[in-house]
Amino acid sequence: MVRILVVDDEKRLAAGLKKGLEAEGFATDVALTGTDGLWMARENPYDAIVLDILLPGMNGYKVCATLREERNWTPILMLTAKDGELDEAEALDTGADDYLTKPFSHIVLVARLRALLRRGAKERPVVLEAGDLRLDPVARRAFRGATELELTAREMALLEFFLRHKGEVLSKHDILGHVWDYDFEGDPNIVEVYVRRLRNKLDPPAPQGGPHRAGSTSGGPHGPGSTRTSSIATLRGAGYRLADGLG
Repeated sequence: MVRILVVDDEKRLAAGLKKGLEAEGFATDVALTGTDGLWMARENPYDAIVLDILLPGMNGYKVCATLREERNWTPILMLTAKDGELDEAEALDTGADDYLTKPFSHIVLVARLRALLRRGAKERPVVLEAGDLRLDPVARRAFRGATELELTAREMALLEFFLRHKGEVLSKHDILGHVWDYDFEGDPNIVEVYVRRLRNKLDPPAPQGGPHRAGSTSGGPHGPGSTRTSSIATLRGAGYRLADGLG
């Protein structure tokens, strides 16, 4: 029998979901807090999870991200607020498979769950790498060597785009279309601003006062005297390229 976990702190809604799903033939467990939901998801082999965002103890984003970090790929249907585009985007960014906006139809909920069950628990994309630069698209964490990078959501999206196209020349138009969207009507020079910010975080300046070899660059976490070149090259009139041999 298919087994579903419902995580929602609204007792009446959770009870209604349990009753409706059991009528469809699904064995259904309920957790009323994020911490209980995470514990149950870890301890039991569920076929799918229905997960609310606003939960006591731990919110739905954190529950979802934690499960994905632990390589638990149980399909997750996240419940978002009405007209909550940011909720929907963050739900998918943290590793949810689908979302449903409240209030929702029980028929649609069951249809979405059946679609997730047909797909099954498939492992997500592997960590993206270029030399000593790594990004986990599911956990939304990036590292340069052993150092974790503190990136904003937009910087993370930009880095992911570069890593998926390492070695390729990406124009401003390409970047705007994928990291922002093709309907973006702001100043396209915003790309230069974010590339510069990201480059500064990937290649921070070396500490002062250490030994420095002639002809070497001063940037990078490897410290003074590092010969590491810029991670993101600017090609005038063409765009930007992430080096594919970083280190």
